[in-house]
Amino acid sequence: MLPTVVFTTPRKLPNATDLAGRVAVLDIAFTATGMGTPYEEMTGPFIAALGSRLAVWVDHHDHERHSDFAGDRRFVLATKAQHGACPEMVTPALVAEVGPVDTVVTHSDLDGLYAAAKWIREGREPYAGSDDDARAVDTRLGAPGPIGELIDKALRARFRDQALKHRIVHFLVGGATDREHRAVILQAAGEFDAMADEARRIAKSYRIEGRAALVDAGKLSKRAYDKTLLLLEGQKVAPVAIVRDSGMITAAAAFDSGIDFIRLLGLDGGMPTRISIAESRLSELLTKLNG
Repeated sequence: MLPTVVFTTPRKLPNATDLAGRVAVLDIAFTATGMGTPYEEMTGPFIAALGSRLAVWVDHHDHERHSDFAGDRRFVLATKAQHGACPEMVTPALVAEVGPVDTVVTHSDLDGLYAAAKWIREGREPYAGSDDDARAVDTRLGAPGPIGELIDKALRARFRDQALKHRIVHFLVGGATDREHRAVILQAAGEFDAMADEARRIAKSYRIEGRAALVDAGKLSKRAYDKTLLLLEGQKVAPVAIVRDSGMITAAAAFDSGIDFIRLLGLDGGMPTRISIAESRLSELLTKLNG
C-alpha cells in the first residue's frame, strides 16, 4: 500500500498527531528566526511531537540548527549549494535503509512533489532526467525538460490546488505516462500564460535602488501574477529583485550570484538567494545591499 502524501510548507506544518505511522519528511526547511516563525515555535516542536515515528528528514536548505542532528542518522541534511534540489538526495540506498513509511510529508512545490514521487518509487526517477528538472526549477538555473516545464507551469498557476498536487504525484509515480493525468496538468499549465503576462506588465515598473530593482506589485495589480517570473524579470536589470506585496517583501538573486540574504540579514535559515520577510525590513535590506 502506498503511503499517504501530505503537502505543506515549513511555516505551516501539520499536527503530528494527525499523521499516521512512520513519517518521512522531505524538502521541508527548518524555520528561521527573523522570517516570522522561529525554529523553537515550529520545527522543533514538530520534531519532538513525531518522536520515534520520524523515520527520516531529508532537506537541502541552509540552517544553523542542522548541526544539532549531526549524530542522528534520521536527518539527511545539506545546504542549497550542496544539493540544488531535494529529489537527488532521495536514493535507492536511503529508501532501503529507512524502510517502509506510512506517511510522506513534503513541500508543496515541484521540488517536494518530485521528492515524494521518487521516495514512493524507492529512489528511482519518475522519468529520465527528472532530478535535473527539479534542480533547474528550484535553482532557476538552466531550463527544465518538457515534462518539468509542464508541471512547473501547472503548479505556478494553481499553487493552492491540493487535488492537482496529488494528481501530479500519481502521474510521476506512474512514470509520467498517464494520459488522463497529463490532460488535467496541461489544462492547468495553460492558465499560467495569463499570470505570466501580468508579471511582465508589472515588471515594466521596476525602479533601480543601487544593486536592487524594486517593484510594488500590491499597488500595481489586483490580478493573479507569477511572482517567480516577476523576480526573474527584475534580475535582468539588477543583481537583486525585490517585490513588495501584502505587507511582505520577497527578495531574490541568481542562485550563482554569491549573494546570501541569510547572512546579510542575520537570519538563521532558509534559501540564501530568496527570502520573504516583513516589508518593515525593506530599508535595512537596501542599506545592507548598497552599503
